[in-house]
Amino acid sequence: MATTLFNSFSKDSQSTAIIVPGNPALTISYQNLSADVKSFQQKLANLGVKPESAVSIALPNSYEFIVAFIAASWQRAIAAPLNPAYKQSEFEFYIDDLSSALTLVPKGSFAQDGAAVRAARKYNAAIAECYYDGNNVVLDVKEEGKLKGKGGQTIEHVRPDDVALVLHTSGTTGRPKAVPLTHRNLTRTMKNIQVTYKLTSEDRTLLVMPLFHVHGLLAGFLAPLASGGSVIVPLKFSASEFWSNFIEHKANWYTAVPTIHQILLRNPPPNPKPNIRFIRSCSSPLSPKTFHELEKAFNAPVLEAYAMTEAAHQMTSNPLPPGKRMPGSVGIGQGVEIKILDQEGNEVPQGSEAEICIRGENVTKGYLNNPEANKSSFTKGGFFRTGDQGKKDKDDYVIITGRIKELINKGGEKISPIELDNVIAQMPQVSEAVSFALADEMYGQDVGVAVVLKDGQRLSADELKKWMADRVAKFKLPKKVFFTDVMPKTATGKVQRRLVAEAMLKQEQRQAKL
Repeated sequence: MATTLFNSFSKDSQSTAIIVPGNPALTISYQNLSADVKSFQQKLANLGVKPESAVSIALPNSYEFIVAFIAASWQRAIAAPLNPAYKQSEFEFYIDDLSSALTLVPKGSFAQDGAAVRAARKYNAAIAECYYDGNNVVLDVKEEGKLKGKGGQTIEHVRPDDVALVLHTSGTTGRPKAVPLTHRNLTRTMKNIQVTYKLTSEDRTLLVMPLFHVHGLLAGFLAPLASGGSVIVPLKFSASEFWSNFIEHKANWYTAVPTIHQILLRNPPPNPKPNIRFIRSCSSPLSPKTFHELEKAFNAPVLEAYAMTEAAHQMTSNPLPPGKRMPGSVGIGQGVEIKILDQEGNEVPQGSEAEICIRGENVTKGYLNNPEANKSSFTKGGFFRTGDQGKKDKDDYVIITGRIKELINKGGEKISPIELDNVIAQMPQVSEAVSFALADEMYGQDVGVAVVLKDGQRLSADELKKWMADRVAKFKLPKKVFFTDVMPKTATGKVQRRLVAEAMLKQEQRQAKL
């Protein structure tokens, strides 16, 4: 098995690796991809990127993202993909947290003085625009920052235990935790995904998930490529263009969050329907109703999986036919050990509920610079505590029954309620704020916020949302804002988000009856 991304993608093959839809579409062979990555690795080395340098990638899904990501990993640097829609304060946190040496931004960002550019400048990271000019992936250096005078590094040869990728996961303490994933972690997950879905060079997927998420990066991109197949990479998900791209470029499977499946179900299916080998769903619970609607609408088996950043994505999945796929279950362990353990780390009887815990070569060894989180996140036996409550049925199919931690899971986007509390608490009018998950038909969960105002202050929901919009990404904005005179608390004075949510919804129902 390949144990580095170099082993996985240094291929001298004329078969198609990447298709970027367009007029005309861009088609890249494995041979061309490998040559472009090697060329970009040389550019990174010339600029001063060396082993353990963090490279923040604030690019949308694109060929330049793909080349930059793989090249950074080949140079033994740490690729750190970021959501291009972040606000300056969010970029600042991530660039500062990893002491990024370089920040890559889209063409035109520097002239526009974009949020990522301002954040990188604040922490003296080098800034370069990155784009494909039709022949090469260009690295247009705008500011050398901390790499000034450090150019001319040697071309590196990657090792399995080098950290290839760092992604941040929202923590219940509010501060996002940095998850380092090595080449060995990534290639193990890639192999697990390949085996689970029997991926071969005959398979072609349409990427609809963002590459700054572990779901899109591993399941939608790296695993299919490592299998010798092809990946179709539009700039972003578009319901109106999905099926035309799927059919024109001969895709036969895709992976997405339930929200995207629901959007596709609301649009007319293509006629005739393409031959879809399977549809994968992950990152957020898939309702049995949506499961059955998908299978009926698209004549394809729907396979729900379970994943998290700390496991380099996939942990369990329902198997392909003729294996049993079970609506309401995330399937069985795929190349990883799954145990249901109590708080002392003891396995509970089959069918009993406790915490879902995992162990495997794909799992991170621990968070960066966070000994407290590492101590609480691993059992003495080396199992990682997922924070999810669940059980196994008689056939070892895992059923998730709840979330021990209080993260809000909005269509696969994990949002820390404490982060939102801290942002809202900075408003001069606000005395206290508590964020929580609201049930939502489209996203599974959305954001609710309960707010207590200071004496004599006035504030509308729209004013609060507008204030937040300058400080957090759009997907974190609350769907509903509840104003209350007293924040519900336990007898010991603790805020329980579930209790706050229940109280606010009851308050809303009472007001609706008046």
